[in-house]
Amino acid sequence: MQPQQLPLGVRYMKYYIIAGEASGDLHGSNLIKELHKLDAAIDIRCWGGDLMQAAGARLVKHYRDLAFMGFAEVVKNLPTIFKNIAFCKQDIAAFKPDVLVLIDYPGFNLRIAEWAKQAGFKVVYYISPQVWAWKENRVKKMKQCIDKMLVILPFEKDYYKNRWNWDVEYVGHPLVEEVEGLQLKVKGSNNIKPEALNPKPIIALLPGSRKQEISKKLPIMLEVAKSFPGYQFIVAKAPGQEDIFYEPFLAAYSNVSTVRNDTYHLLLQSKAALVTSGTATLETALFGVPEVVCYKSSNISYQIGKRLIKIKYISLVNLIMDKLVVKELIQHDLTTKNLVTELTDLLTNNSRIAQLQHDYAELKKILSAGGNASAKAAKSIHAFVGGDAQ
Repeated sequence: MQPQQLPLGVRYMKYYIIAGEASGDLHGSNLIKELHKLDAAIDIRCWGGDLMQAAGARLVKHYRDLAFMGFAEVVKNLPTIFKNIAFCKQDIAAFKPDVLVLIDYPGFNLRIAEWAKQAGFKVVYYISPQVWAWKENRVKKMKQCIDKMLVILPFEKDYYKNRWNWDVEYVGHPLVEEVEGLQLKVKGSNNIKPEALNPKPIIALLPGSRKQEISKKLPIMLEVAKSFPGYQFIVAKAPGQEDIFYEPFLAAYSNVSTVRNDTYHLLLQSKAALVTSGTATLETALFGVPEVVCYKSSNISYQIGKRLIKIKYISLVNLIMDKLVVKELIQHDLTTKNLVTELTDLLTNNSRIAQLQHDYAELKKILSAGGNASAKAAKSIHAFVGGDAQ
């Protein structure tokens, strides 16, 4: 979106924002909307997706061309990754932003941060890399090249202060206001396409956003549908993937349909969900939907990760609550048989359902303590680059 003409003597504040995944596109879009509320005289260039573009940023590269899952996949695609990094540096240097805002996506963004700091750009990191899980040694470099760190998980502020003597800012989790807002917006409507609906109760399948993870997990999830003929299974398609990609997976199932760009409304109507590890596990919990967390990657990626990652749980729900709230089926445990067992329990075990809803309520309370995360982050960044002085 090209900015309009400004009065003489007034210049545009220039923001360069980089997000490399679907979740980053969502959070980036809300950040952009809040920045526009604070200052109409801004020019935003971004790497991200359709949501960031719709919010008013000029899209340089889409995240679907950036996302590679797992260690083996990253190694295989290193030439493309290095080419993207080189192009990104050139584009930032040509744009000359007042601030570079990096959203998660650490493998790429931390390389850009180091270069940008040396090149004299202000660097803000919004949504911290999960260094408390693995690659903790990154923090030394991060302190040197990041001017302001905004974190969204409550335990991260204490982690950085107590372990690294680094004062970071907790702004709350942006998913809270996103979910609450969409609950109010779509509750009175029915956005799911008629062909995706029938009178049967719904089980949501959220297999992820990248081709590699979808190919690993979706076939196992779909097999579960055969054991629940009384339910309608609906797959949430990733915004970055074509319809034709899903067709071979779905052909053999009569009680399976799909939706696109409507995951939240799908969750509003679902009795339970099978969810790939990542942000979607937190989204599902904030909607109050019983879930099973699914993770499976190539064997080599799993073996490497198993030795490097030092956390008790893989889902954000369990990590934030510091206990096993939702069941995690990881790698060899992710089988159709195990999924059927867990899903049956989620649909029929009333005491488990009640406990789950209690834990979900506590989770939401914890994440809401920071207030409106997107607005707080925007105000912090705007003030940091001198917007309040204009």
